[in-house]
Amino acid sequence: MRKLLGIFVCTLGSLAVVGQETELQYNPTSSLGIPRYEQMYKVRVWRAVDLLEKQNKGFFARGNEITKLLLSAINSGELADIYENDSLTRKLDKATLQEKLVASKADPSFTEWDPNRDYYTQDVAIVSGKYYEAQQDNKGKNPTTSPDDWSETTRGKAVNVIPSQIFLMKIVEDVIFDKRRSRLYYDMLAIGFFLFDDNANVFKPIGWAKYKDLERVFRNHPEEAIWFNRYNTSENRNYADAFLLRLFKGTIEKIENPDDNDIFSIYSNRKEAVMAMEWEEIKLMEREHNLWDY
Repeated sequence: MRKLLGIFVCTLGSLAVVGQETELQYNPTSSLGIPRYEQMYKVRVWRAVDLLEKQNKGFFARGNEITKLLLSAINSGELADIYENDSLTRKLDKATLQEKLVASKADPSFTEWDPNRDYYTQDVAIVSGKYYEAQQDNKGKNPTTSPDDWSETTRGKAVNVIPSQIFLMKIVEDVIFDKRRSRLYYDMLAIGFFLFDDNANVFKPIGWAKYKDLERVFRNHPEEAIWFNRYNTSENRNYADAFLLRLFKGTIEKIENPDDNDIFSIYSNRKEAVMAMEWEEIKLMEREHNLWDY
């Protein structure tokens, strides 16, 4: 009986070890799920995708921007998990995320319309949540029933970010050569979206999403997630297929390294940094070519 019990315990221990080893072989963030023991070569790459570039306009067609679908999925709760950075470890709470999606905040100095107050030209008053601007001096004229004295305005009102303001994406992906299938794969892990701040003249991050979650949103909305083919609209594609086919232009910003430095941090001269970006792309292509020799 003791021997049987010992064998049973050892078997359970072995299964636990095997289970742990199996679990460690897969990256939980991966969209392709290539096990580590099949990876002959792997390197992590960060790319910047300017959606205003001609090659990327298929993702940014007017009225059908990829960022429009993103904002819709966030607001509906379909895309519930938005992360602070590309490590995908810390989620943004709903209040913080909504704050990031406000282009300008409401002006607290504007108050509810008061029939006993004197209003002068360009003064702003609020009625039932709507903002009105005085077109001429008046008193006791209700903004909702006095179009000659008042007109509706967005002055002082909180304005949400619109899709066309978010035109920078950053992609994190693992470039993997699968030795069993003798093929190079681009395993997209996460996409970050950035808003251009006109006042500060810089891009501000909205947040990062797992590509697996985004791909599910793309597949769930085939009528909206459309990559626009400017040369032949019968060949329009779902965003998920467009990413799979690499129908975007992404400039390499960083290749994983011990110091976690991006290319602009490594090269002090901007011209050298730009050349280094192109050189890193060429090296990836050359390595893929050389790996076919094995």
